[in-house]
Amino acid sequence: MKRPMGQFKVEQRTKDAYFNATSLLKQWNDTHEKKKILAEYLSNKSTKEFIDTIVEREKENIGKSPYLTCRGKNGGTWMSPVLFVDFAMWLSPSFKYDVIKFVFDQMIRYRNEAGEAYKRLASAISKIVKPEQMKEAMRQTAEGLNLCIFNNHKTAIRNEHGTEDNQRKLFELERLVATLIEDGFITKHDDVMEYLHKQWRKGYIAELQA
Repeated sequence: MKRPMGQFKVEQRTKDAYFNATSLLKQWNDTHEKKKILAEYLSNKSTKEFIDTIVEREKENIGKSPYLTCRGKNGGTWMSPVLFVDFAMWLSPSFKYDVIKFVFDQMIRYRNEAGEAYKRLASAISKIVKPEQMKEAMRQTAEGLNLCIFNNHKTAIRNEHGTEDNQRKLFELERLVATLIEDGFITKHDDVMEYLHKQWRKGYIAELQA
C-alpha cells in the first residue's frame, strides 16, 4: 500500500504493517543536497536503545527485531510502524510535522472497515444471484466500486490510492449497497450495477463542474 507522507509516498505492507524505510530514504536523498545514510540512523546509540525498548514492549507483534532486510522486487529495509516514525522524524526536524500528521491518519482503520464491508456486501449479493454467477457478479461489483471511488479500475488500485478519504468513501459505499440489498430495495444484481453506475455519473459530473 502506498500512502502519502508530506511530499513523499511511503510503502506499507498490509500483512504486517511494516514500512519501507529504503524507499523513503531514496526519495529524501533525491530531493535534498545533504544525503542521509540508513546505517547512521541504525548505529546511533539512541536508536539502539529505542530498538531494545520496542523489542521489549512489542515482542509479540514484531518478533526479534522491529526491522528487517528483504531482497528481490520488494527489497530494502522494512521497519515496524513505531520505529519507522522515529526514523522518518530523524531525517529532518522540519519533516516532523508531516510525520506526526501522518500518524493521526485514520486510513488504515478505514481500509480494514472497507474490507469488512466488502465481505458483508459479498454475503448480501450471494442472496440475489445463483451460486454459479457469484464470481462474475463480484468481479463486476468490484469494478463498479473502483470506478465510483477511483474513477478507474485495475488490480490492486485500492492499495495504490491509499488515502484516508478514498478508503472512507469505499467503506461507506460498500456498506450502503449491502444495506440496500439486505433491506429489499435491491433484489437483482443488474440493479446493483445500475445503482453503482448512477453513483459514478454523479461523481463524474460533480468533477466536471468543480
